[in-house]
Formats: sequence, structure tokens, C-alpha cells
Amino acid sequence: MPAAFHIRSYTDADAEPLAQIYLRAVRLTGPRDYTPAQVAAWTSLAPDAARIRMLNGDGRETFVAEAADGTLLGFTDLEPDGHVNFLYGAPEAAGRGVAAALTDALQARAQARGMVRLHVEASEAARRFYLNRGWSELARRDFEIAGVAIHNYAMEILL
Repeated sequence: MPAAFHIRSYTDADAEPLAQIYLRAVRLTGPRDYTPAQVAAWTSLAPDAARIRMLNGDGRETFVAEAADGTLLGFTDLEPDGHVNFLYGAPEAAGRGVAAALTDALQARAQARGMVRLHVEASEAARRFYLNRGWSELARRDFEIAGVAIHNYAMEILL
């Protein structure tokens, strides 16, 4: 996997690769912190390409990490109210700074738009990432997906 990548804005041609990144990230990294039943429940929420295209028509901005060879490595989004719904990276790009670069782009855009706060519901792995980047944990959220108990964390950063 090439080390060089850049951050750019989403296009509809990205929808299918982003849907696949989401699934692979959950299936391959989720088991580090969640049970097989929880991972299966989480993947049941995975957006397909059509859903990603639809979501990107609702006013959010999505940022994509793209390798020099055109391979997509990860993505994040910024909703108009400062909510971050997605931050997913291709498992093979782990440790290459993709999530950090995406988050930097997201926060810079939010500041340019005059936002003062970003918020997210983070998985266990994302929680560790966000804490290392200066975000605050507000609360653990316990809930069910299709009868399976799972959790995440409400987090925020003040810009």
C-alpha cells in the first residue's frame, strides 16, 4: 500500500468503495473490542453505496483519503450541526496517519465554517483515537441493535 495520500472532497463515484471500507473496517477491526455478535449487529447497519450517495445529498461534507494510485483509504463526514457520523479507514491503511489527516481536514473545515463544537458517537477504537487527539468523552452509550447489546461513546471537541 502506498504511503502517500491526499485528502479530497467526496464524489458519487466514491460511494461503493466507501461502503466497502466501512464493512471491512468493522469486520476486521471491530473484533478487537466487540464480540462476534456485536460485530454482526454493527455490520447490519452498514450503508450501501446508494445510502452513502443519499446521505451526501443532505448538506454534509465528506472527506476522502486517496492514495497516489487512486485507492481510497478512508473517509469522514461533517454534518451541518457539527456531528461526525463516519470515520472509517481501510484496515490495510492503519497506522499511516489516514484517520489523523481526515480529522485534521474535518476540523479545519468546521473552523472555517465558524463551528465551535464537533460531536460524535465513537466505537471503542475510535474512542481511543479521539481521546489521543484532544476530544472529551461525555458518556458511554449502551443500546441494542437487533436485540444485541452494544455500546459506544458520546464525545466532543471544542474548536
